Amino acid sequence: MQAAQLSQHAEQLQRAGQLHEAEAAYLRAIKLAPNNPATHYNLGNLCLELERPADAIACYRTALRLAPDHPQILLQLGNAYSTLGKFNEAAAHFRKSTSTGRADPAAYFNLGNALRELAKPAEAAAAYRAALKLDPNDADTHNNLGNVLRELGRLDEAIACYREALRLNPKLYHAKLHLLHQQQHICDWRDMDAQIAEIRDLVMHEPTAQIPPFAFLSLSGTTAAEQRQCTSQWVVNRYAGLMKSSGRPTFPSRESKPKLRIGYLSGDFRLHPLAFLISELIELHDRSRFEVFAYSYAKDDHTAERKRLERAFDQFVDIRPISQQEAAKRIHTDAIDILVDLTGFTQGSRSGIVALRPAPIKVSWLGFPGTMGGFEGAPFFDYLISDAFITPPEQADCYAEQLVLMPDCYQPNDRKRQVGLSPTRAESGLPEQGFVFCCFNQTFKIMPQVYDIWMNILNSVPGSVLWFLECNRWAKENLRCEAQLRGVNPDRLIFAPRVPVDQHLARHVLADLFLDTLPYNAHTTTSDALWMGLPVLTCAGETFASRVAASLLRAANLPQLITHTLQDYEARAITLVSNPAELATIRQKLITDKQYLPLFDAQRFARHLERAYQAMWQTHQTGHSPQAIKLMIK
Repeated sequence: MQAAQLSQHAEQLQRAGQLHEAEAAYLRAIKLAPNNPATHYNLGNLCLELERPADAIACYRTALRLAPDHPQILLQLGNAYSTLGKFNEAAAHFRKSTSTGRADPAAYFNLGNALRELAKPAEAAAAYRAALKLDPNDADTHNNLGNVLRELGRLDEAIACYREALRLNPKLYHAKLHLLHQQQHICDWRDMDAQIAEIRDLVMHEPTAQIPPFAFLSLSGTTAAEQRQCTSQWVVNRYAGLMKSSGRPTFPSRESKPKLRIGYLSGDFRLHPLAFLISELIELHDRSRFEVFAYSYAKDDHTAERKRLERAFDQFVDIRPISQQEAAKRIHTDAIDILVDLTGFTQGSRSGIVALRPAPIKVSWLGFPGTMGGFEGAPFFDYLISDAFITPPEQADCYAEQLVLMPDCYQPNDRKRQVGLSPTRAESGLPEQGFVFCCFNQTFKIMPQVYDIWMNILNSVPGSVLWFLECNRWAKENLRCEAQLRGVNPDRLIFAPRVPVDQHLARHVLADLFLDTLPYNAHTTTSDALWMGLPVLTCAGETFASRVAASLLRAANLPQLITHTLQDYEARAITLVSNPAELATIRQKLITDKQYLPLFDAQRFARHLERAYQAMWQTHQTGHSPQAIKLMIK
């Protein structure tokens, strides 16, 4: 058989799914005609299909040597580098493909994707716009342009992009949730109930729908079981290939080493709420029994928070410039025993590193308030760190992982956080007299059902105001309009500008009562308020994200601030206003006792967490599958 015939035969085998037979045919064709770039190119495509991107790159490089500057070969080289997570190399090849004068929209589209991975949203937006000039009817490009415009704070333009994407392709299901989530950010609640119902239906009945799990957590009415379904479908669609290709790696024996090695993986080792939770914990780890490693893919923001974390870890490894596979190899080489993902399915997630199984034990904690799911009966993670209130025993089936139940609360806190000088009410735009309710949550957490209650409370408390964190101008306008519709003067809504963290903490003392949100509570924000002596009133729901504030209040010995229905939430708020002595007692208790409360006892938390790690390791050493762990107070 001639080389051309062999190559055609290989293509037929590839289309028929007989991939290994196709590879053998391509190799025979190359042996007969080694200078045909098309055969090398096709073999490269086959290697990509076989999930062998490094081999694909070798094939494409040979093809490119034989056909210099060929735009399609350059495009595929970029795709292969993207598969490896080498986005700098990918972007370089996509750019070269677009510069040949024969580029197709895919080169610009994939360049946009690589630039977004490199945290260059403005450049990514330009690439997507270039793709749309060539093909204005590509729904995926409109969706991805919306994603980067969202990151640039241009929420109105992002929403327009998502709408255009859905006009072009109504089955681009993830764009439906992107659209709804940004409408939540700007507090545009029109048709929200119908949109939520549609997305919940997709999660339960459309397994190929890639519904972003983090945004799904914030939708009213979603259940813990639905959230598990959503994340599991996300894992199947995004990580199944990585999990299957990673095989079962071997790990070096740890019997001769006296210390457990804990690796913390995060994109938030910077000026970020995570830093205000874990910094002291990392400093307090018992170095006689543990070595702690950071694997950071956060951009170095050169802040004091970043520098403190760099000092706190035994080793601080910047994995931002390297691929997922290289990062997993580094973690494996470092002989990490327990890998803890602190980011989960939040923005910038690189949880694909965990899918490569670089450590014997994989733990999800703090970043994503829910299960990380799994597929084919296998959980993505071995353990989820929680507590018995957030994840009660009757809901264990809603979590793919084995639950590790901390004795007080799942969240640590940092007692060394800096607090600025407290401003006056006048300096903060607040009235000198009158009750100040506040909610410093992000606006996507404000749902209309809770907003109804807040407006009822304002109408019941003359002279009171509600103090928000100013997140974006559209939310400010919409919240004012929604107040007017509910019979509340919009001037009773006060918006706090964003300021440095120490100044933000300092202004908490001007508020009288923090009103929490549902179904996505204040998490770190609750701890901030309680640390500053500000009482927080919450309504506990049935999902992880809706029970965190109540868990924190329990650990602060303030169960009287926990309600379980919105009606009780409203009544309790009004009762607290009419009983200033009770509020004053709560505030004084927080101020005088906070160093001794379980919520803020960092040393106590560190010892409990270390006991959990040792229990995980003991189970692993005995050859057993991960088991649920419930820690008792010592």
